[in-house]
Amino acid sequence: MVFSSATFLFAFLPVVLIGVLLTPRAARNLFLLFMSLFFYAWGELYFVALMLVSIVMNYLFGAAIGRAGKGGDTARMWLILGVVLNLSLLGYFKYANFLVENWNLLTTQLGLEPFDHRKVHLPLGISFFTFQAMSYLIDVYRGDAEHDKNPINIALYIALFPQLIAGPIIRYHDVYQQLRTRELSVDLAYSGLTRFICGLAKKLLIANPLGEIVDQIFAINGNDLSTPVAWLGILCYSLQIYFDFSGYSDMAIGLGRMLGFRFLENFNYPYIASSVQAFWRRWHISLSNWFRDYLYIPLGGNRVGLFRTYCNLVIVFFLCGLWHGASWNFVIWGLLHGAFLVIERIGFGKVLARLPAVVGHLYTLLAVMIAWVFFRAETLPEALSYLKAMLVPGSGNGDLYHVEQYLNTHVSLVLVVAIILATPIARVAMNAAAARTVIGLEIAKTGALAAMYFLCLMTLAADAYNPFIYFRF
Repeated sequence: MVFSSATFLFAFLPVVLIGVLLTPRAARNLFLLFMSLFFYAWGELYFVALMLVSIVMNYLFGAAIGRAGKGGDTARMWLILGVVLNLSLLGYFKYANFLVENWNLLTTQLGLEPFDHRKVHLPLGISFFTFQAMSYLIDVYRGDAEHDKNPINIALYIALFPQLIAGPIIRYHDVYQQLRTRELSVDLAYSGLTRFICGLAKKLLIANPLGEIVDQIFAINGNDLSTPVAWLGILCYSLQIYFDFSGYSDMAIGLGRMLGFRFLENFNYPYIASSVQAFWRRWHISLSNWFRDYLYIPLGGNRVGLFRTYCNLVIVFFLCGLWHGASWNFVIWGLLHGAFLVIERIGFGKVLARLPAVVGHLYTLLAVMIAWVFFRAETLPEALSYLKAMLVPGSGNGDLYHVEQYLNTHVSLVLVVAIILATPIARVAMNAAAARTVIGLEIAKTGALAAMYFLCLMTLAADAYNPFIYFRF
């Protein structure tokens, strides 16, 4: 059950919203916890037990750290043990197959017997709720937030359904007070509804149509892929993943507001960045902040000399890539971003700052789009073949597939709208209009939201293409 499904919109969500309004304040967290576990069980029935194990384990470790006191040796021991166990669960369920496959590949080359194992199922959202659980332990250890003695609150923090399977990653110290006391209000709920509809429209009306084109182009054999078609495919994918992921984040933030929570922003027009470093201040902000606060800074950040700083960046983005999926393609994606950041820190960033802004924008888009090839392609040979088609004109057979085959009127319109909305042009125009007429703008805004929601419902009724692209996370 995903946010962009009829089951969620017309069954689950109304029950949750009505239930929150009718449930006494003291029992709201318990009700939300029950509904969050039900939401997860809808897609991962047998792995609710795994989530419950994670909740109980982290509650107990958090309590032990809290009793031991901030920063002490005993607290550090409990923290290390808790983090190791969390990473062990994540490592087994997410990386066991990857490790065994690579081990068997090596042993086959050496003429040894491969290791026989049963495929391990990857539970949805395990990367997200594991990182949130570790945030709880680390924040309590550092004294950035208090251990909550109420296990329901901790369980809700880990399992809360709006951000459970696709983020954003909510750090404990950002919401621990809201878990205890928060207020429902009409204004907050309306802003949440508005944000949710915008996210739903991003997903259904922009990301999904572009995703269909992406699937078709990435399915083409590399020998038949022409350069123009390859660039169209990666352009569509760059926009698809942005509107899909930012759309899910908007829906999560909107749902949080409807339930009284205020989650931090997760995207800020990343494709207008003029460097890769700036891109990561705008893309998946919650993940960037998590790695910065809980890994990069503890490793020494940029306070340990240039060489160590560069090593820290590479380590962080190597693990960032691996976090996204158990595949060498994800590792290469992460290492590419780490390499671009090191290059910019060595001195290229200063060069970019002296050049016209458009040069920085084009460089960033090129770097990010090249890296996206590894993120989207299923295998390393496919990624390399796709890159060859992009960067070596005439390398593929252009007789079979042409750009005109994919750019019909609907796709062309979606592509233009996506490019415009990936920049703050529309927001600037809206703010300028708001300065002139508030009432007229509100009427127009309400009409636009109603129209978007109606189009989304029509799309769902047509049983259109509606993928969930975070199953590997």
